[in-house]
Amino acid sequence: MSVELLKNATRVVIKIGSALLVDEAHGTVHRKWLEALAQDIKRMKDRGQDVIIVSSGAIAVGRRYLGLSEGHLKLDDKQAAAATGQIRLAHAYQEVLGHYDITVSQMLVTLQDTENRRRYLNARSTLDAILRLGAVPLINENDTVATDEIRFGDNDRLGARVAAMASADVLVLLSDIDGLYTANPSEDENAEHIAEVETVTADIESMAGGVKSNVGSGGMVTKLAAAKICLQNGCAMAITLGEGDHPLQRLEDGARSTWFKPSLTPARARKRWIAGSLKPMGKLVLDDGALTALKSGKSLLPIGVTAVEGAFDKGDAVEIVDTHGVELARGLSSYTSDDAQKIIGKRSGEIEDILGYRGRDELVHRDNMVLST
Repeated sequence: MSVELLKNATRVVIKIGSALLVDEAHGTVHRKWLEALAQDIKRMKDRGQDVIIVSSGAIAVGRRYLGLSEGHLKLDDKQAAAATGQIRLAHAYQEVLGHYDITVSQMLVTLQDTENRRRYLNARSTLDAILRLGAVPLINENDTVATDEIRFGDNDRLGARVAAMASADVLVLLSDIDGLYTANPSEDENAEHIAEVETVTADIESMAGGVKSNVGSGGMVTKLAAAKICLQNGCAMAITLGEGDHPLQRLEDGARSTWFKPSLTPARARKRWIAGSLKPMGKLVLDDGALTALKSGKSLLPIGVTAVEGAFDKGDAVEIVDTHGVELARGLSSYTSDDAQKIIGKRSGEIEDILGYRGRDELVHRDNMVLST
């Protein structure tokens, strides 16, 4: 059953919209609702799941404290409201989750953080570190520096980008509608609910034109855009009703929703992206010992590399070859070509003394590498 996808997921991203979280008339957080959600998150954490929150609401909270009028805001006023509201919003999350001894770690991202490979890898590493240390990342778009040209535009797609970045198994969109319908159910009594979708086809996309949520910037159109991103990255996605207490528990119990089910796992989708979608910018030549380690599923350490070819930045794709030039694997380099040249043949413990900073122990981590044969 689709509901088992949430129960069995290792890593889950939860996207929360402004209307669910904030009383926009007064700029206050719906505390009772958030406290019930915290109980759901506590239960998930107790069974060993990683939880990431993508939250709207900073502008809605902040505008009240700055005395900004109702209606559309200029970009700089939005940014001022976000700067003011984000502090209060993060504090509310920390209070309710802190009741269960769960630490909240705030991350603000921009579109460029998910499109520039170096910044993408840095953000991914930060997420992994926060989750490894047992905290819950609280993520929002960095409204204080984003411009109209580079903004995500809605947090549905932001949630999907974060899910892809984190290699999450499931993204849950808590919405004001319980899923996708063949038509707008408030206008067409014959509209049928769709429980599962495996591919976002043109027919599926055409349904979104008449099925929009009452709040938010994108409605069902942006939810389907998010679904596309998720499916491409091996992540399942659910659209479910967020109103009322314990929405995640209700979803697990089989509440009506629409599940988008991928054909690949996040790990396999990422490997396919590395293998086929990125142009290698250089080469790393291995010794025989490193070749054996790679084939056994280990990461590539500097000590096993004999030569660096080409010019590349941190996060660029590189070919990993043997002494005869035969490609063995492809991966994303943890270092620039200049820094890689300095540390090859050295032990990982020597990296800091050589470069003056402590980077990753691996030149290419196994999660960022795919074998060619």
